[in-house]
Amino acid sequence: MKTIKEIYRIGYGPSSSHTMAPRRAAEIFAARHPNNMNWEVTLYGSLGATGKGHLTDWAILQVNPQAQIVWKSDEFLPFHPNALRFRCFDAAGHEEDNWVVYSIGGGALAEEGKTEESPEIYDLNTLTDILNYCEESGKAYWEYVEQCESKDIWEHLHDAWVVMREAVERGLDTEGVLPGPLNLRRKAAAYYVKASGYKDNLRTRGLVFSYALAVAEENASGGRIVTAPTCGSCGVLPAVLYHLWKSREFSEARILRAMATAGLIGNVVRQNASISGAEVGCQGEVGVACAMAAAAANQLFGGSPTQIEYAAEMGLEHHLGMTCDPVCGLVQIPCIERNAYAAARALDANIYSSFTDGVHRVSFDKVVKVMNQTGHDLPSLYKETAQGGLATNF
Repeated sequence: MKTIKEIYRIGYGPSSSHTMAPRRAAEIFAARHPNNMNWEVTLYGSLGATGKGHLTDWAILQVNPQAQIVWKSDEFLPFHPNALRFRCFDAAGHEEDNWVVYSIGGGALAEEGKTEESPEIYDLNTLTDILNYCEESGKAYWEYVEQCESKDIWEHLHDAWVVMREAVERGLDTEGVLPGPLNLRRKAAAYYVKASGYKDNLRTRGLVFSYALAVAEENASGGRIVTAPTCGSCGVLPAVLYHLWKSREFSEARILRAMATAGLIGNVVRQNASISGAEVGCQGEVGVACAMAAAAANQLFGGSPTQIEYAAEMGLEHHLGMTCDPVCGLVQIPCIERNAYAAARALDANIYSSFTDGVHRVSFDKVVKVMNQTGHDLPSLYKETAQGGLATNF
């Protein structure tokens, strides 16, 4: 597996697949042709279907305002549903370059047959193998991360945690209507205020909702967030961590260790399945985010490696089959509410696992395998194309 830095990418919403990665692809193409801005960029499949709502064209035009955007939502290239073709032409109209690249989830890019060049630094690729190693060595998951990553991993996690906190706090202070044709009002501030009027149990749940809404609404507005593992699911882990940091006064060191464990969970899914909504549906985004947050919470509360694995397994298992059906192609309905609900589910998974010894029948790795197969069995209209499910009601 590669570094968990690729799970935690700092950037701007609303979509890691549709905004962050296409912009990076445009920057790469611009670097290849610094003196030629005569481009045609074709967006295929899911990028073509929901790119306008996800600001894909805006992201590319930020790099090259002269680029011509071509939309081909009904044409899917075989390697991945999120495909871009960059072409540039000389003054006589002759093609100088033709580059096909794919946005494979979480802000990552790939060409057919190979992903971005970054080293494989983890020698174990399944959570079962990592769990067995931790039990034999006495190490925690975060210690295994520390062992495999470079020394600057803690600096990267610190930077990501700062951005997460800022997104929560900025989202709580911002009111008004989200951009786009839905005219959806922000709810985070109202949830935060209302939560203070309830007794402990309901107040806790209301605060968690408000934190997740705050980050998800910031993402929907194109604000600065951290993928965890994607933009569309970026509110789940920050909500859980921010709530536990504020209410239980965990030190930053412990929060960063929990982030390391959560990143490891996301990395296992990225390695063995997918975190791309266009490839496996929302189970690969919000479902994985819930698993990451459940694992982080369980570690913070002193869970054993087995209990942490169980919490993560429940977080993902109970999102199996979740479709990606964004209304109007925007990362708003049902995405924002799903972030809030998944944050609450993550805390429930943590509590449930804490009541057990961690022993259970279905492993996290088996759920990842099932999730991947389920995602590939889903018709394309349920995978980020806005052509099925809730998206057909508007």
